[in-house]
Amino acid sequence: MEEQIFQLQYAMDTFYFLVCGALVMWMAAGFAMLEAGLVRSKNTTEILTKNVALFSVACIMYLVCGYAVMYGGPVLLSGIEGGDSLVADALASKVEEGFDGGSVYSGASDFFFQVVFVATAMSIVSGAVAERMKLWAFLAFAVVMTGFIYPLEGSWTWGGNAVFGLYTLGDMGFSDFAGSGIVHLAGATAALAGVILLGPRFGKYSADGSIKGIPGANLPLATLGTFILWLGWFGFNGGSVLKLSDVASANSVAMVFLNTNAAAAGGLVAALLVARFMFGKADLTMALNGALAGLVAITAEPSTPTALQATLFGALGGVLVVLSIVGLDKLKIDDPVGAISVHGSCGILGLLLVPITNDASTFVGQIVGGLTIFVWVFVASFIVWMALKAIIGLRVSEEEEAEGVDVSECGLEAYPEFTK
Repeated sequence: MEEQIFQLQYAMDTFYFLVCGALVMWMAAGFAMLEAGLVRSKNTTEILTKNVALFSVACIMYLVCGYAVMYGGPVLLSGIEGGDSLVADALASKVEEGFDGGSVYSGASDFFFQVVFVATAMSIVSGAVAERMKLWAFLAFAVVMTGFIYPLEGSWTWGGNAVFGLYTLGDMGFSDFAGSGIVHLAGATAALAGVILLGPRFGKYSADGSIKGIPGANLPLATLGTFILWLGWFGFNGGSVLKLSDVASANSVAMVFLNTNAAAAGGLVAALLVARFMFGKADLTMALNGALAGLVAITAEPSTPTALQATLFGALGGVLVVLSIVGLDKLKIDDPVGAISVHGSCGILGLLLVPITNDASTFVGQIVGGLTIFVWVFVASFIVWMALKAIIGLRVSEEEEAEGVDVSECGLEAYPEFTK
């Protein structure tokens, strides 16, 4: 009887992991649609190419070395542990210790769930450097980011290792349930380092200090991308519960889904109201980013807040993202899709909100953890971006940027029938 219960639990937890991983993979489509909608039509093909290519690069690099760096042990050479031997060993342990409904699932499903997270972190970078970065420079950075920079940072947080052997974030009270800092802040920080070296798009900022708005080409596509990301986020946060096969875990999953949705709604409404107050209009792009901001803000701890608290936390993210986008523009940090504000500013907010509802975390631990992630990813990314700039260059020429990187980088246009 115990063996049958355990086999069923194993199957349910493994299947749940795989379904949630598939939902997170679907977020790649959300990023692609969002970014394709928020860039100009002459840069659509290139941004789509970056999104499908970075996902593939992330999957390969995490298999070759990223998972091993993050959690230890060679992966590509030895394979992912799982299957009958793991079930048998785990069952023997359960029988010996007394069956308690603990979590056991396929090692392959764990790898699949983790690899789509690293792809998400890299997806954040693509939108921020859009419309002026060379495609191959971006993909070269993706190799290092997904194979080394993100996995090493992940080894200090989810992996539980000491930061360069100096201190352990978990012992300081650092907690990040699904990755406001580990995934989103990391991706935004890598993007910030690249944007600083890359510089703004031509014509974005004038000598007299004025800022030119550069609208995206397809707001219906951007809206679709936001809804896809909203849907995929249920797998992102829900899967981080890690199991479903007992009453407590099932209740936790339900609460995480509820809070994730509530935070997104709160973020969108708050951003829409702030935009109406600041600009006099209901700005759709700010509303879309507000929903994503709420999702990022709740990601660090979606299981312990009440639904009302989650809505308020999301609303704080919605307010912050509008102020951050405006603030970065004043600093002449050009981010075409608002990725640094959504994932960076609101990623920090998410970390700082955790101790309000989670007694196991501390504000000191959250600050130290956030700083550790930011400093490591920024310094490492800056060095890699600098090396790429020296070797192959980061930016297309002014003529190529004016023509659109679709032609210069990919050799075809997304909407040729509309081009004279």
